[in-house]
Order: sequence, then structure tokens, then C-alpha cells
Amino acid sequence: MKKILVLVIITFFWSCQEDKNPDYESVEGLRAAYSSGDYSLWPEPELHESIDKDSFEDIGVLPGLDENKDNPYTTEKYDLGRALFFERRLSKSNEVSCATCHVPSKGWTDHEERSFGHDEQTGKRNAMTILNAAYAEKLFWDGRALSLEHQAMFPIADPVEMNEKLPIAVKTIQDLPKYQELFEKAFGEDQINMQNIQKAIAVFERQIVSPPSKFDKFISGKSELFTDSEVRGLHLFRTKAQCINCHNTPYFSDNQFHNDGLGHFGTKNEDLGLYYFTGDKNDIGKFRTPTLREVSMTGPWMHTGFFKTLKDVITYYNLGNPMPVSPRYFKKDTTRKRPQKAKMLEPLELTKQEQADLLAFIKTLTTEGVTKF
Repeated sequence: MKKILVLVIITFFWSCQEDKNPDYESVEGLRAAYSSGDYSLWPEPELHESIDKDSFEDIGVLPGLDENKDNPYTTEKYDLGRALFFERRLSKSNEVSCATCHVPSKGWTDHEERSFGHDEQTGKRNAMTILNAAYAEKLFWDGRALSLEHQAMFPIADPVEMNEKLPIAVKTIQDLPKYQELFEKAFGEDQINMQNIQKAIAVFERQIVSPPSKFDKFISGKSELFTDSEVRGLHLFRTKAQCINCHNTPYFSDNQFHNDGLGHFGTKNEDLGLYYFTGDKNDIGKFRTPTLREVSMTGPWMHTGFFKTLKDVITYYNLGNPMPVSPRYFKKDTTRKRPQKAKMLEPLELTKQEQADLLAFIKTLTTEGVTKF
């Protein structure tokens, strides 16, 4: 009897030890850990030394949004914002609206390398999707807008986009009976002004949020949803592939700015990014980390729209983001310092299979139904 009791205790002890030491070497072990619903069972992410470990937040299920106290949601504001989002008469030509560059059926972008605006002028950057923009702390590639409300005014006045003076845009809306009624419902009488136009558009955009993705469902317990390749890709994302350094948090973006090597310094396509907004030379060539949620729908990719496939993007990062700088960059200003790409961007040495697995995982972040509103 004593021998049986000892065997039971030993068996229990080793089972506890096994629970404390999950199997991260096999696909099934990784599947069990990642789909457990318990983040504490996940392998530790492999973070670059430049990452602040104390403020780091891992990927996970996209949480619900808190109410915006300064601009709370109402159905009336949403309906008004939706109408304004598609309103071409906010532009000087009466041909361009927010939806010109942010097309619902195209993942709320336009699938162009660089967008066309007023008089068919081409912008300098690829149009970012507005999907999940409510989770962004700053807007635009260079972070010049501090909220969705703030962001809404920029395209209207931009000479390359809608090219309309803000007071004229307001007057146009004031003169339309349709909007007189919509504004009265949303804000009360005599409230057609730029501030409320911005508020209404922001309320609409704040509702453009992804439903639960295959990834969200998998890590919440549906272990059968992922293929072996997708499981391996998830693990690579958080470890060897180093994606987790910038594409972290449930938003899959750290909401920070990094030099990704695509500033085209010294060429006709030169773009100094965040520097234009801050004037800080340390910010030359830095751009906001875009979310990877719905990324399969939002190509071409990067702020340049340079990459036509996600496979190309992975190849570029696998090479360590080579960043040529033309001598002409320094001829413009001899005091210029050489731009430095983010320290974490180093050659990854991913095999072809690992690159394929990583791509398979990234595709699990895209959902159906994001074109509905």
C-alpha cells in the first residue's frame, strides 16, 4: 500500500513538473501552449535589447474600445459621419472624398502604390487603412495627427488630396438641406462647423474595427483552427523572425516610429518621415508601425507602396532591411547626419520554409466582414 502511495506521489510530482515545463520543441507542444487561453504558458518572446521590457505588451485578442468621453458615440453622429466620409462635395473638384483613398471593399485603402487626389495628383505615400485606426495613438505615417478627430481635417485642406479651404468646405455643407437635418439630429440646431464635421467623421471611423480573426479564436482555445504551418509561423513571429519587436500588443503595432530602411535618401522619392513633424534629426526616416491586422487586404505595402506581395516584405526583412543612401543626400545639406535604420533590423536567416510559415500565420490576422459598415 505504501509503495502504491509513493508511486502516486511521484507520478503527481512529475506531472506537475511537466506542466511547468511545456514542450516548445514540437508543433503539438506549441499548439497546446498558444491555444491554451493562458498567456503565461506561452514561450517567452525574443525581444531586442532596445525594447523596454517593462512597457512591452504581447500580442493577443483585440479588446473592446473604451468610450471616447470627448466625443461619445451616438447613432445620429455615426450616420452623419458615414455620409460625410463618402461626401465628394467636401473637395474643391467635387470628385474626391475620404472613401476615394479608403475604399471599404479594398480593406479601407485603395490598393494603389500611392493614392490619386485633386487633379489626379499622386500623393507621396501609400494610403494607410483606417481599419482599427481607433487603436492608433497617432495618425498618418508621420504621426502628425493626435486623434481621429484631429486627422479628419488634414485631407480636406491638403492641396494634393481634396484641396479645399476649410471655411469653404463648411459653407458647402451648410448649404445642403440633407446635412442641415443630419447635423440637427447629431448636434442640435446651427451646429454645422468644422469641429463637428471632424467629430462625426471620427465617430464613424472609430466603428471600423475587425471582428475576431482566426488568430483570436485560436489563442482563445480553438486549437484545431491552425495548421501546423500557422502554429510554427506564430512562434517564429514572436521569436526568430523578430516581428514582435514592433508588431506587438493586440493591435499588432507598438504605436511607435522606426526607420525601416525605405527613406530613399538622396533620391527623388526621398521621404524623411517623422522628421517633417518633429524637426528632430534623430527622427529622420522614421515612420509609424502599421497594424498587421487585416494586412493581407491592404497592399501594396510599406509607406512607399513598394512591395506588391507580403512575400516580398518578408524577404526584405529577412535580408535585414538594406538601406542605401545616395551621396546626393549629403549634397543637399553638408551638416546632415547619416540616417540610421532601427537597430533591431538585422538579417534573420529564415529558411524558405520558415518564411512560408511566417506568411501563413500573418494571413490568419485577416478576417471576413471588415468591408461591412
